[in-house]
Amino acid sequence: MEEVKLSRIDDTFERLEYPVEADAAASELEDVTLLLADGERNLGELIERSTSDRFASADDLETELHNVLPREAVGEPYQSEGEG
Repeated sequence: MEEVKLSRIDDTFERLEYPVEADAAASELEDVTLLLADGERNLGELIERSTSDRFASADDLETELHNVLPREAVGEPYQSEGEG
């Protein structure tokens, strides 16, 4: 089981060959634990939640990951989103 922080996820995504089908990416990353601000999640399971069928690049996959993550998982507590 590999553990990776969200801030270092690009290195993990770069290992895949693109374009990649969503289910193939989920399968490839099912043994990776993503360490988040509010705990940890299985990376493969997160990718399975994606609404995309395939990813053209590591950037596409990272963008989609952020779309399926709960807001509290990404930021530090009380972190401003720039409003005010």
